[in-house]
Amino acid sequence: MSFKNKFRDKNVVITGHTGFKGSWLTFWLKLMGANIIGISLDPKTSPSNFETLDLSKDTKDIRLNLLDRNKIEDIIVKSEPDFIFHLAAQAIVKQSYIDPIETWQTNLMGTINILEILKKIKKKCSVVLITSDKCYRNKEWLWGYREIDELGGIDPYSASKAATEIAIRSYSQSFFQTSQSNIRLGSARAGNVIGGG
Repeated sequence: MSFKNKFRDKNVVITGHTGFKGSWLTFWLKLMGANIIGISLDPKTSPSNFETLDLSKDTKDIRLNLLDRNKIEDIIVKSEPDFIFHLAAQAIVKQSYIDPIETWQTNLMGTINILEILKKIKKKCSVVLITSDKCYRNKEWLWGYREIDELGGIDPYSASKAATEIAIRSYSQSFFQTSQSNIRLGSARAGNVIGGG
């Protein structure tokens, strides 16, 4: 099966589909022929890449907070996803100082809600949970961090992403490592990006 056909007619849940990375992922997967179920808050910027690309068209566009686990569970389980990309987050370091509780709740508990929901999925599903390269303890090195480097974070945003990585590893090893598990789970520690939108 070619890469292009891997997503054709597949049900793909994207949390944070109205954000910068989420909107580009939504656009790309729609080009691949995926059936998109997007769960997110309203776009945070105006103009917004999500709105400019008119991504609500032919997308199941759901506006919901990650902390509303029961509603999100109902949506995800009923959608019978083949793939889940979890990008929804409070992603601004400065905002994490202004409202650290919102940052911790959204980033850590929002991800734990997704992890709990994964236990209810009855079919094979590949899942990518996006955190951040800010999850590493900042040692002001001149080179990039490696996956084996120490997790940490001084500001609430970075610390919440480090804690999220620990939660992902815990759930992966506790619930999804058995041969009976339907879930293939991985995390990706994304860096800052620039681009259109």
